[in-house]
Amino acid sequence: MLFAPDTEEALEFVVALANTVPGASRSGADELSTVGDLDRLLSAYTYSGRIDHDQAEVDGVRGARDLLRQVWTLDRDAAVEAVNRMLREANALPYLTRHDGSDWHIHATEPDAPLAERIRVEAALALIDVIRTNETNRLRVCGAGDCTGIFIDLSKNGSKRFCSVRCGNRVNMVAFRARKAH
Repeated sequence: MLFAPDTEEALEFVVALANTVPGASRSGADELSTVGDLDRLLSAYTYSGRIDHDQAEVDGVRGARDLLRQVWTLDRDAAVEAVNRMLREANALPYLTRHDGSDWHIHATEPDAPLAERIRVEAALALIDVIRTNETNRLRVCGAGDCTGIFIDLSKNGSKRFCSVRCGNRVNMVAFRARKAH
């Protein structure tokens, strides 16, 4: 499945953000507790506009993270309701923009809006594309029983089952050892 570049970027950011929770993070701990944690996350993604670098912003982004983790697992109709609510609450007004070397793409909040609001709205805009193309089945939760990580399956055949190679290898090793034991 191929989405517009800004849609893929927004979905990949949602995955990275959502996978900072315990049970999904690499460390097993909450990887979004401090301003430094948020700065590290944002360093890998282009987020233009206002960034306050304070604990209130971290708390707001954590709230967005929790909401987006919930939306990720909703069926298509429920996702529509959640996406529409996110856009309504932000008074989103979509517009095209170019900045920071990116070609034309959609924003729907002002650059000085709080970061958590911009994250929710950009995720909602990306989810609109997923919903409109009837590809919500590409929004997945890791198939490893001990992992709560999420991912977007952008493979051609839509067969990805794990959030990372690490989880896939771990599940495969457990299955291999179980076969060898018999």
